[in-house]
Amino acid sequence: MIDALGKIMRLTEKTAAVPTDLIWRLSVEQYHAMIQAGILTDDDPVELLEGWLVVKLPKNPPHRVATRLVRTEIEERLPSGWYTDSQEPITTADSEPEPDVVVVRGETRQYLARHPGPEDIALVVEVADTTLQRDRTSKKRTYARAGILVYWIVNLGDRVIEVYTQPSTLGDQPDYTQKQEYGPSDLVPLVIEEVEVGTIPVQSLLP
Repeated sequence: MIDALGKIMRLTEKTAAVPTDLIWRLSVEQYHAMIQAGILTDDDPVELLEGWLVVKLPKNPPHRVATRLVRTEIEERLPSGWYTDSQEPITTADSEPEPDVVVVRGETRQYLARHPGPEDIALVVEVADTTLQRDRTSKKRTYARAGILVYWIVNLGDRVIEVYTQPSTLGDQPDYTQKQEYGPSDLVPLVIEEVEVGTIPVQSLLP
């Protein structure tokens, strides 16, 4: 069954048009049931965004390097009671994204029975090269809808850090109402629960 799912996904990526008929959206609970039943495994490159199974794109070397740089720089400045994770699931009401870096309250053994949720998270970071459009649209909506206070996009193409704050669910779509960009000569503030706990040279976050 698992091999068949992979073949279907590969075939779909090559040949399928966007359907015009109504299609079924998964709940987080249904997504978890598919994982527990072995229908989806760690080998399946998908994540749940806004109820849809979305294929995760392959990572190139600069993406891998930037992810590690970001995690290291943030870890060095975190106050007690917080830790970083990398490319692991977080659970919201309708999604289960796997951010490149996330700052989580507490310590990792607290989350043996569940993944961290929005109430546990101070910051999510996506490293963007080929994923920039997705990170600025469905990922940003997902994090804003969940009320995550700070969202960074490490924009490798433009060599800037896009910092989004003040999430809002007013209007047609969730979004962040504030955006600021930091270039290679700038210092980006690291904010945990609305308190600046340090600054990071943008140059140290870029490969």
